[in-house]
Amino acid sequence: MTSSPIRRGRSLLALAALAAVTLTAGCGSGTSTVRGPSVLERDAAAITALGVTGVQARVITPDGRNLTATSGVADLNTRRPVSPDGHFRIASVTKAFTATVILQLVGEGRLGLDDPVERHLPGTVSGSGNDGRTITIRHLLQHTSGIHDDFPDYTSAKDFQQHRYDTYTAKQIVARAMRHQPDFKPPGKQWIYSNTGYTLLGLIIQRVTGHPWHEEVRNRIVRPLNLQHTTWPGTSPKLPQPHAQTYQRFKPSEPITDVTDQVSLVNNGEAGLVSTTADLTTFFHALLTGRLLPPAQLAQMKTTVPIGKQFEPLMPGARDGLGIFSHPLTCGGTYWGHEGGDSGWITATGTTPDGRTVAVSLSGVQAATPQDVLRISQAENTLVNNALCPN
Repeated sequence: MTSSPIRRGRSLLALAALAAVTLTAGCGSGTSTVRGPSVLERDAAAITALGVTGVQARVITPDGRNLTATSGVADLNTRRPVSPDGHFRIASVTKAFTATVILQLVGEGRLGLDDPVERHLPGTVSGSGNDGRTITIRHLLQHTSGIHDDFPDYTSAKDFQQHRYDTYTAKQIVARAMRHQPDFKPPGKQWIYSNTGYTLLGLIIQRVTGHPWHEEVRNRIVRPLNLQHTTWPGTSPKLPQPHAQTYQRFKPSEPITDVTDQVSLVNNGEAGLVSTTADLTTFFHALLTGRLLPPAQLAQMKTTVPIGKQFEPLMPGARDGLGIFSHPLTCGGTYWGHEGGDSGWITATGTTPDGRTVAVSLSGVQAATPQDVLRISQAENTLVNNALCPN
């Protein structure tokens, strides 16, 4: 999620990708083939039928089995199949990693959820009615700060080609936001998604620990969980192999553009990590089953507020915690996870109380209208819900 609510398709719906679906089961990325119809297969194929180029999905069952399904193609030119182990930019799913580090620091007594931002970043949140003395770390985590987003974005294929390698520092992003009045006052009064809030959290991590946010993520989460395919690419425009290509149509009059190789404009704690479905299911399973946070901090993370009305159609019934969202399940109960989307990618995750976990990555998402975006979102939500309600 970056400059628009979820950036779920800024371009024309043009492709109905050929579904080439596989399902595997095993203890790693899948070693034995399961024949016959599968709900996970059908749900993945339903997404590519809406014009998404490729889909990969993975489920970890409570007894530790891995189920994977793929649909569509990884490359429109070669028509090679989607890999179940492909790397992708996880965009705003990064926020769950950033929030976990913040809450670990809270558990260590190095900062407090109700600390004002001014205490850790003096003078950073000021001007145009913004006041870091009234905004707390909890407000940043829960999108109740009121800080306005002003993130750069591409406007055309030509603009993308000219600026695909541009980078922005966290301080530059915050400075852009400070030119705007807050979206609301006082902090805590409303909920409006704010990427800039997580950019500030990345800066707070660095101020408290002396290390960049992504190094703390690596040392506190990636290495302990052995997430071998979760990385911060920095200024590299390339994704590790294997990976699907992703595509975007910037204007209805333009052909689709392969936007796979680019330097992420925003990768300062609000986004920026690259991962796989295997690593994401491992992370969210560990997080929600208490391996990464003390009980008190995990309880704080799961204390929620209602989301804004603009998000409700895309995330019906969702509530926002501290870096994760709760969602109702059709089979009863709730699941926890986070979504992200950028430049044709969409990622969604979910974990139930018994540890059943799903991660899905969409590549080449294109949509001409808000209705197209909603249909793709609903199909993705259906896959996640069915994966977590297996009976």
